[in-house]
Amino acid sequence: MTVYQATATAPVNIACIKYWGKRDTKLILPTNSSLSVTLDQDDLKSQTTSRADGSFERDRLWLNGKEDEIKPGGRLETCISEMKRLRAEYEDANPNEPKISGFKVHISSRNNFPTAAGLASSASGFAALVSSLAALYHLPSSPSQLSLISRQGSGSACRSLFGGFVAWEMGTKTDGTDSYAIQVATRDHWPEMHAIICVVSDAKKGTSSTAGMQTTVETSSLLVHRIREVVPERMKEITKAIKERDFELFGTITMRDSNQFHAVALDTFPPIFYMNDTSRAIVQVITEYNRACVASGGKIKAAYTFDAGPNAVIYTLEENVKEIVSMLLHYFPLPQAYEDPTKLFTGATSVSSLPLGFNEGVVKVAAPGSVSRLIHTRVGDGPRVLKEEKESLLDSAGMPIGV
Repeated sequence: MTVYQATATAPVNIACIKYWGKRDTKLILPTNSSLSVTLDQDDLKSQTTSRADGSFERDRLWLNGKEDEIKPGGRLETCISEMKRLRAEYEDANPNEPKISGFKVHISSRNNFPTAAGLASSASGFAALVSSLAALYHLPSSPSQLSLISRQGSGSACRSLFGGFVAWEMGTKTDGTDSYAIQVATRDHWPEMHAIICVVSDAKKGTSSTAGMQTTVETSSLLVHRIREVVPERMKEITKAIKERDFELFGTITMRDSNQFHAVALDTFPPIFYMNDTSRAIVQVITEYNRACVASGGKIKAAYTFDAGPNAVIYTLEENVKEIVSMLLHYFPLPQAYEDPTKLFTGATSVSSLPLGFNEGVVKVAAPGSVSRLIHTRVGDGPRVLKEEKESLLDSAGMPIGV
């Protein structure tokens, strides 16, 4: 008996120009364009197995072993239905293909990082969902075409359909057909780009992105200025910075856009607080680090950014990673030893060789555990289809393994 099944992984992306606000909440059409860096799936990914079978009674999905309800008209149901529609069109055009578009599906998905903690789990999750269904259905669709569907699950998921540096064009059409992701540059264009993630909290955030951004659209006058005056110019500038591999320009725009995103959250009524005291201390340390670098005759070396959560992502070039990780470990000691998967340190991990003039009293050393984990990663590739049967998250009966 033929088993119709496929497994795929998809990456996390972290925006440098933030998406915040929808002009259409059903189709998830944004109020502004955005741009992100795709991170390496060897460190952060969602993995999804999808199976279609005529014996299944209904569509079902499990996330990290727990079944999620597929609500009629909800985001999961929308994405699954759209993928089935594409398969039906493919079957009509290719009459010899098996007729599986009408089969119910079982889907199992897992993240190798905390879900809903400001680490873009919904983006990688919906990108993996769409990628696994595209592989299951043998669809000839391009990543940009698939991004039109993943966007309807989670807006920023459209950017996880590509590796490297990715823009989500906001579009202007009411049906959303021109609101999709495009690749600005591949990961091989700027492979020296690395990221250090400071996991400040892996708890589920108090105000979800969906609820928060709609309150912002309804109440923030600063958002209007951002949409009309700020983002269009920043999209041009950061695209130029990426193409020219200009880290100073890239970093400056990234930090300023993060600052403005959180200012917009504060301008929302009632205000939304995603960053906490540890988040702000990280900003102070990175700001002082860059100030000292420039004052000693160099350029800025690090760029912080925060999504809708307290966790920091610090972009830097590969040559600066050891120095920055060392500095972060000093000011934000972990509750356990740093795992050092890339073998940055052969001995001690204390602060060393900071820029001349660095003010070591910029912040007090935090209590151990204020940052629970450091993740060192780099720019990565787009979704991967896994061919090995051992990679499946469903057992022979089509049920999630390990539940």
